[in-house]
Amino acid sequence: MASELEVLATWEGELAANVSARGHEVRIDEPPDVPGGENSGMMPTELFCAALASCFVLAVAFTAKKRGLEVEGLAVTVRARQAGDEPRYGQFEVETSGTVEGEELEELVRRAEPVCWVSQTLAAGVDVTYSTSE
Repeated sequence: MASELEVLATWEGELAANVSARGHEVRIDEPPDVPGGENSGMMPTELFCAALASCFVLAVAFTAKKRGLEVEGLAVTVRARQAGDEPRYGQFEVETSGTVEGEELEELVRRAEPVCWVSQTLAAGVDVTYSTSE
């Protein structure tokens, strides 16, 4: 994994944007109940949760493979809960499911936590800086 990433978001009118990285593109939009939303893609907050869910499911799969295990039906669901009335989430629930014997899935989850970049970033906190270019 690169120590630096660059992702570009371009406004596409109303509340829609295209986000690109390494030649891949994702459409972002708001649902139609938000004025200007046309539901042509995930909301930014859903993409944020998708980053956590996808990073963690890959971390569990990676951990399982290292142990010589296959986890049939491996899936991760992320539920985000708003922090009171603030425009942010205060809690994320990460639920992992799949078919493995006994408490093996819990052990895989425990071992996957330290290798998931997204969950490690959230747990540690992060500095965000804003700038403009001309």
